[in-house]
This record gives sequence, C-alpha cells and structure tokens, in this order.
Amino acid sequence: MTALAPGTVPRTSPRGSAARARMLRSLLPALSLALVLIAIAWLNPRAISYFGFNLMLNLAIPIALATIAQMFVIAGNELDLSIGTFVGFVGCVTATWLREAPLLGVLVLLGSIGVYALLGALIHLRNLPSIVVTLGMSFVWQGLAILILPKPGGKAPDWLLAIISFKPPYIPFPILAALLIAAVVHFGLMRTSYGVILRGSGGNAAALRRAGWSLLRTKIVLFALTGLFGVLSGMALIGITTSADANIGNGYTLLSIAGVILGGGEFVGGRVSPIGAVIGALTLALAASPLLTFMHIPPDWQVAANGAILIIVLAARVLISRRER
Repeated sequence: MTALAPGTVPRTSPRGSAARARMLRSLLPALSLALVLIAIAWLNPRAISYFGFNLMLNLAIPIALATIAQMFVIAGNELDLSIGTFVGFVGCVTATWLREAPLLGVLVLLGSIGVYALLGALIHLRNLPSIVVTLGMSFVWQGLAILILPKPGGKAPDWLLAIISFKPPYIPFPILAALLIAAVVHFGLMRTSYGVILRGSGGNAAALRRAGWSLLRTKIVLFALTGLFGVLSGMALIGITTSADANIGNGYTLLSIAGVILGGGEFVGGRVSPIGAVIGALTLALAASPLLTFMHIPPDWQVAANGAILIIVLAARVLISRRER
C-alpha cells in the first residue's frame, strides 16, 4: 500500500469529476421540475393533489407531444419553426372534418404527415436551411387553417373528448399520459438499433454514410415522426379545449424548442433525451401559468418569467459542461 506524503491531500480523479458532472447534467431537467413543484407546494399546498395536478397540467399533454415532435427534428441537427401553426392546422381539421367527415379528416391528417416527410427530403436533397423552409411552411399551415376555420368554432369528436376526459384512479391522466409518451419514445429512439441510426444522422452523418445507411431515408423518417407527433399534439389540444381556432397553436413553436432544451437537448450533435423533453414540457406547463399565477405575476410578465427560467437552466448547464472537460 502506498502511503501519502505528509501534507498532501488526495485529489479527485478528472474522470470521476467528469462522470459526476455528466450525471448532474442528466438530472438537471428533473431538478428543475422538482424546484417548480416545491415552489408551487410552498405557495399553495392544496395544488399538490389529484384535482390540482389535473388542473395545472391540463395542457401538458399537447405541449409534451409538440416538444417530442420538435425533438425529432433537432435530433437531425434541424429546427422546425412551423410546428406551432401545424398544431393549429391539425386542430382545425380535428374540430371540423374529423368530426363531420371522419374519412376525409383522416386522409388530410395522413397527407399532412406525408408533407412533413417530403419537407425532410427537400431539405436534404437541396441542402436547404430547415429554418427557412419551415418558416415558409408556417405561413402555409396558418393559411390553410384559416381557410378551414375562418373564425373560432367547431367541436371535438366525441371519442376524442372521452379519451381526454378519462380519469384513472390514483394517478392524474396528464401524468400517466406523460409517462407513457416518455417511455414509448425513449424505447424507440434510445433502445432500438434504428433509433441509434436516427440519432446518428445528427451526431455523425459521415460515419453513418460510410456504414451504408441512407441519410435521405433517416431525414424523411425524422420529419415524418415530427408530423405524426404534431398531429397527436393538435388532436390532444382540441380534446382539451373542445373547439378550435386557427391561431390556437402559434405559441407551441417556442414552447417546443424550450422544452427540448430544458430537457437536455442540443441544437448540434443529435444529442436529445425523450424523457428529458417530456420533463421539460411538464416544467413549462407548470411554470407557464400555475406557478406564476400563485406568485401574483401579471399575465403580461409571465412570458418574460418563462424566458428567465430557461436562461437560468441554460446557465446551469454551461457551468456543468465546463466541469466535464
């Protein structure tokens, strides 16, 4: 056994310090959610209940689905600036055609997923910036939504209302749905061989190409998955609000990006976390209204407060990242 020289202090190995920093980084989304819950419990203890969570997390499901949709695009080193207006378009289709002419509604929604897949192919084949392409598509989706529903109205299908109004015992439905979404997407993207390929298209596209995999196909699949979860988000939103508006999903673009970043995702390298993205969405759902309302912050200041929360979390991530080096 080697004895320490007098006056010396054993140092922590750089590898161990980096491992702890990575662990802290992975736990940061959960810590952010825990801090928001603790603040809500301190300000209003009655909110921490079955009824309270149902009320506070009422919009968490569509936000989580939109965040997952954005996460698939970010996994491929792209960004979707049209997801909010797309959710609004889906909402208008759901509240009108899907209720009055179900076959037509289903075909339109399937076609919209196909449009997303074509966007992925176009961006890859023409080497176009996804920000520019999706920004242009945001006006297309907005215009189509206005054509379908010029003024607020429509009604959610009865079967959709029945699903959203489901009240399971013990665990509130929004929490149960969030756990299911996180588990399914985590398994598909993080635990399957094709999930590795999808993430590899953003992490190391050159290695993926050398291995013989088609980058065009992975881009199409990623954008198709974005369209699929965007459709689910729009349908869930209408199931909650029971009616539609062409502008109902406009705020979801920034919420989805913030949810992915809060959950540990990064704009480069294909580094994403489905579980973290859902946790980020829950954090935003709780901080967007319940927490700030309990703090008596006026609605006009709530958007700025949400931005402050995002900046604080990002600053903590930067400090932790420095410890990894």
